[in-house]
Amino acid sequence: MTEPIVTKELLFEIGTEEIPAGFVPPALAAMARLGNELLDAYRIDAGRITTLGTPRRLVLVVSDMAASQRPETIEKVGPPVSVCLDTNGKPNEKALGFARGQGVAVEDLKRVKTDKGEYMVAVRQDTGRATRDVLPEILGKLIADIPFKKSMRWMDLSVRFVRPVHWILAVFGGQVIPLTFGNVTSSDFTRGHRFHAPQPIKVNDFSDYLEKIKKAFVIVDPDERRTLIERQVAEAAASCGGAVLPDPGLIDEIVYLTEFPFAAAGVIPEKYLVLPKDVMVTAMRSHQRYFSIVDGQGQIVPRFITVNNTKPKDIALVMRGNERVLTARLEDARFYFEEDLKIKLADRVEALKSVVFHAKLGTSYEKVMRFRELAGWLADRLAPEIKQDVLSAAYLAKADLDTGMVAQFPTLQGAVGREYAIREGIKPSVAAAISEHYLPQGPKDPLPEGIEGTLVSLADKMDTVCGFFGVGQTPTGTADPYALRRNTIAILNIIIGKGLRLSLFEFIDASIAALSGKITGTPVQAKTDVLDFFRGRFSGILVGEGYPADVAEAVLSVWLDDPVSAVKRTAALSGWKSRREFSDLAGSIKRVANILKGKETGAVDESIPAEDVERALLSAYRLTRGEIEGFLADEDFDSATGVLLKLKGPIDDFFNGVMVMDKDEKIRDNRLALLNQVRSLFLLLADFSLIE
Repeated sequence: MTEPIVTKELLFEIGTEEIPAGFVPPALAAMARLGNELLDAYRIDAGRITTLGTPRRLVLVVSDMAASQRPETIEKVGPPVSVCLDTNGKPNEKALGFARGQGVAVEDLKRVKTDKGEYMVAVRQDTGRATRDVLPEILGKLIADIPFKKSMRWMDLSVRFVRPVHWILAVFGGQVIPLTFGNVTSSDFTRGHRFHAPQPIKVNDFSDYLEKIKKAFVIVDPDERRTLIERQVAEAAASCGGAVLPDPGLIDEIVYLTEFPFAAAGVIPEKYLVLPKDVMVTAMRSHQRYFSIVDGQGQIVPRFITVNNTKPKDIALVMRGNERVLTARLEDARFYFEEDLKIKLADRVEALKSVVFHAKLGTSYEKVMRFRELAGWLADRLAPEIKQDVLSAAYLAKADLDTGMVAQFPTLQGAVGREYAIREGIKPSVAAAISEHYLPQGPKDPLPEGIEGTLVSLADKMDTVCGFFGVGQTPTGTADPYALRRNTIAILNIIIGKGLRLSLFEFIDASIAALSGKITGTPVQAKTDVLDFFRGRFSGILVGEGYPADVAEAVLSVWLDDPVSAVKRTAALSGWKSRREFSDLAGSIKRVANILKGKETGAVDESIPAEDVERALLSAYRLTRGEIEGFLADEDFDSATGVLLKLKGPIDDFFNGVMVMDKDEKIRDNRLALLNQVRSLFLLLADFSLIE
């Protein structure tokens, strides 16, 4: 009868000084990944791995861990048999030494034949060590390998971690796993909340840990903290007669700033409600991490919510302190707001002449003039009826950089310009474009809504991309100080998302022309580099949408100039790729491409004698071209691909029936010309030779 497998639970906690909120989620994800990798490397079977964390602790729990490593058969190839035997065929000293080194008897060595000859092989069984004996090494590697954007040393220790480590809890099956990191030795003690329950707490297992740590004012599960914060904040807002202004990012941050969250509402003096909504929200969120409360119309009410990491003894006293801090910020904002309104946005544009955008690309004023010209170029092609509004929006787009409000609240650039433009009576669509031209700044950001903001956004971002490529300031590795990747992806997402039929090549040409006198290389090289960069980012977008990488490459190698069309072509070809007949067709056209590589061809000369299969292929080509042109005109790329399948048989018959590289030069050139015509038909969709 098979003996039952003994399993135990591992509870591992690293207690630290407060870790920055943004560092905790990646650390927990890394701990889960490293835990899986290490257990696999050390041949330890286990159940579920769970990670939990707060600003002061990173926790890893592994259920159902095997009590010992899996046994393993180890085979070690040694010297050739020819050098391991003496003249009598007995093992010599070399064989004896190899056997000793592998811990086996020389008579247990095996002889194995390989392609390189016959070799001695030692086979031994590693029954595995007890998990308890292996865990100190595993946990030591785990704690040392957790990646952080920044780590530190403390005291005179040689180890590094994100923050100084104060305790390590390591319990396996109820027993302490001995481990030392820096000057901290592991134990079966954790600690509670820094202020409410700082004393050490002995725990036996994960269940015991959860029960005791909660009594010690620590909610260790981030999901549980999130639910509690959302409920408390909603209740506090309702008590003020409003609702919380949704802010998932702030929730995410506060989850990892607290161990025992406690929400409370404070009061904002009503005199500050004259400030723009964005200013109010930013003053509360960015500087104080307060939640805003809005009424049924979405307007700010004179209350705010803060989430503390403790339950104060005197909540009124704490809130008065929070109110004083916020009032000071809002008073600054009101001062700058009133002062800023004394100068019109248009009068601030001249001040940008003294603001350096980049040493090689000139001032912010010069940049505005460049992308204003480029926005006008776009308007001529996409929306000529609103060109003047587009030019006005572009001219005013960066004017708020000269305001005191943006100096105090940099994240409000664009939003401040929009608010000031509205107060000046500027056309609403132009005012909106001043703010929207910054969109999108990330993958989850919305696209600009208005066409004015759309065109100014495209122009501003393209000027940035072409400008920095033109002066040699390109991304290297993960370093991208001028956000060229983000700007390039944003340009593509706007064009695709808005369905803009625009020549990317001409757009880049126009941008490089506007940079005349600034770029340090040749315009041709600048365009080549920018296009290569766009192609790489575009491919990433398509693959991220689930399309095969080879199909994306095949399309973008030919149709990068029209991003909207490229997406449609990629979708159509991806749908066909899984079909056997399409795979065979791609193989045939790949053969055509290989034969034509590096060869120049002319037109097909029908006066030259031809075999039946040549005439059949030429006829099929002409018939197919006539059919496909209609589908291409309607951008029905799915049907167009289906038509191309008709060429599979004639292409294969051609290769089976004639020798392409005939000795007769005229016949050879004519056959190459025919193949080139066939390939040109496929290139109307994509470069099929790149499809695997």
